[in-house]
Amino acid sequence: MGMRPATDLFSEWADSGRDEGMEKGHTASVNAMLDLLLEGRKAPFTAIDIGCGNGWVVRRLEQHPLCTKASGVDGAPSMIAKARSVDPDGDYVEAMLPEWRPATPVDLIHTMECLYYLHDPLTFLVTLHDEWLNPGGRLVIGVDHYRENPSSLDWGVSLEVHMTTLSIAEWTEGLTRAGFEDIEARQIGAKENWSGTLVLTASRPLDV
Repeated sequence: MGMRPATDLFSEWADSGRDEGMEKGHTASVNAMLDLLLEGRKAPFTAIDIGCGNGWVVRRLEQHPLCTKASGVDGAPSMIAKARSVDPDGDYVEAMLPEWRPATPVDLIHTMECLYYLHDPLTFLVTLHDEWLNPGGRLVIGVDHYRENPSSLDWGVSLEVHMTTLSIAEWTEGLTRAGFEDIEARQIGAKENWSGTLVLTASRPLDV
């Protein structure tokens, strides 16, 4: 059987209510990611969540006192429909990556369990650096499917969707080649038979 678009899978999950389980399962990792993203933040900011699902992280960002605007983008129609039903006044865009771009760059980017569904996520890191982030902006990426997490390596076959499997070194080298600085990689929530969520943070340098 051939691979199907990941957006079809996630629309099915939204229709069956599995998005709520995803939110619960990812909360601990996302809490740590948002702490890293917002660490030391003193100025007002704009933000976008890539692969926003039902919009729960967008709503978390909107609640921050320094947030002036938070948006979400997702290619799964049912996920965006659910986000809009929960938060009719929120900014949720149904669009496919890597083609879509935000109208204006943002200060912060959050993305959890999304980028490895792209066929070339490392090239997309260049796009994020050059076209999505303001100078001095910060990015945080969370992935559970990566080379050093053996229990995740059969997910693509079992779910019948494409997943690009990269190592920690490949992710960090990709961020470096894309022009990011202050790059850090850490594994959060590791336990027996689970290597944890790989969380990568990086910043776009201020223009000279």
